[in-house]
Amino acid sequence: MRYLHTMIRVADVDASLDFYCNKLGLKEVRRYENEQGRFTLIFLAAPEDEQSGIADKAPLVELTYNWDPEDYKGGRNFGHLAYEVDDIYATCQRLMDNGVTINRPPRDGNMAFVRSPDGISIELLQKGPAKAKAEPWASMANTGSW
Repeated sequence: MRYLHTMIRVADVDASLDFYCNKLGLKEVRRYENEQGRFTLIFLAAPEDEQSGIADKAPLVELTYNWDPEDYKGGRNFGHLAYEVDDIYATCQRLMDNGVTINRPPRDGNMAFVRSPDGISIELLQKGPAKAKAEPWASMANTGSW
């Protein structure tokens, strides 16, 4: 398992970049705009992590800007922690066998979400290409929001 990023939702990209980059000293290493989903992802690295943030895409802070206004009360601005795993299916099965609820099963062989006892969402991403869709995961429904 490898730590990838922590996601934080932001309401104002310019103000957030001013804080995280100009004041805190993080460096923007990647940006992704999704017109269909109406969001922008901006990945930031600490100065000493800049090269690994570019080459290995970790460890990073992900700023998520949703183009449609949203009120982030109750901690909704903190999104999730993300980890890359060697086998998404085996990891989810092990977690389920240990009593962890899979909030978003790995139906696509690539991504799943689980929740900590304190309600923190944890994103699990398949290392390398997505695994082939497989049962029982492919037909599982979500059990909660992530």
